[in-house]
Amino acid sequence: MAKIVEMLRPVRPERQEREGLLHQIGQQRDYYDYNLLACVILLTCFGLVMLYSTSAYEASVNYNNDMFFFGKQALISAVSLIAMIIGSQIDYHMYIGYSGVLYAFSMMLLVITRFIGTEVNGARRWLRFGPLSFQPAELAKLAVILFLSWLISQGSGVMKGWKEPLRIGFFGFIAAFFTFFFTKNLSTAVIIAGICFFLLFLVHKDYRPFLVIMGIGVLFVVLFILIAVPRITTQTSDFRLRRIMVWIDPEAYPDQGGYQVMQGLYAIGSGGFFGKGLGNSAQKLGAVPEAQNDMIFSIICEELGVFGAIMVVLLFAFLLYRLLFIARNAPDLLGALIASGIFIHISLQVLLNIAVVINLIPTTGITLPFVSYGGSSIMFLMAEMMTALSISKQISLK
Repeated sequence: MAKIVEMLRPVRPERQEREGLLHQIGQQRDYYDYNLLACVILLTCFGLVMLYSTSAYEASVNYNNDMFFFGKQALISAVSLIAMIIGSQIDYHMYIGYSGVLYAFSMMLLVITRFIGTEVNGARRWLRFGPLSFQPAELAKLAVILFLSWLISQGSGVMKGWKEPLRIGFFGFIAAFFTFFFTKNLSTAVIIAGICFFLLFLVHKDYRPFLVIMGIGVLFVVLFILIAVPRITTQTSDFRLRRIMVWIDPEAYPDQGGYQVMQGLYAIGSGGFFGKGLGNSAQKLGAVPEAQNDMIFSIICEELGVFGAIMVVLLFAFLLYRLLFIARNAPDLLGALIASGIFIHISLQVLLNIAVVINLIPTTGITLPFVSYGGSSIMFLMAEMMTALSISKQISLK
């Protein structure tokens, strides 16, 4: 475990000094992570193909336009890709100083959403400005990554006591609490808390207390399932408790959300190893409600099979590998922390989405990055990739 933690920790200041001296005497060359760029483009294009295949029927029935979802997503993706490539040429140090302002602004938007947000499917999580709308929670994830990384980088880089982690963790807690309380978005709040927790885990000298905290968390979940869940009834007013009930026995509660879970599992099971073929899904024809959102992975499994699902997972694995490479070779601690924060965010979101689709955990509404429908998600994911590419541009290799 100690070796794994050491591998993930940001590059030490003395190593950065040594590399800086080598750069000054001309023994290194500039770098740009074209592998990461290619992976992002490939994932985005694949996501658009699957989005059209998944949403064409529903869009045709509800909007009389089979390209309704695809057209909006393609436009936002194209603009965001261009902005990402252009923005990655800018040194991230030029705007990271405004991360505190971005953090405060995102918290303000979360509060406003509670009062003037647009309600969609029973959730008030969107702000609408004329024809445009977005989820402030997506901005909050980016703001937390940048701001907490900046706060940590202002210190020595390796934490020993608990005063500084508690101070920095407070800002992460506030962001997670605001996301949950003002937008009722528990899944995003969990991701924000996870980003904060693992960033502090990477920079703290003693990782054992963090492992204890994770162990206590797992134990609490197990005890909750064994003790509290059996007492939950269908009469409970908390929809999150109903989701847990549905997760345990989806067939018993088809009208409480179990129908979507079962249809998603049917889609996965019917795909076999190589799938039914692109565009040949039966479950997307209304059986899986709004399949283009957080359940799109089930349609991927149905149309492309286990083989296609493995290819998608490998693409995400390669994306995470490139982020890890950037974090390990970043020119300074700040860059290493930002790349690590993006790594944590993407990995958590992918794992949670796939876990929901295969019914390992209760439904949460987490989207699959670059693949699920959602303009806000694509836009801020591209902003994260822009920052990662900007960090990579500052890397100097021998």
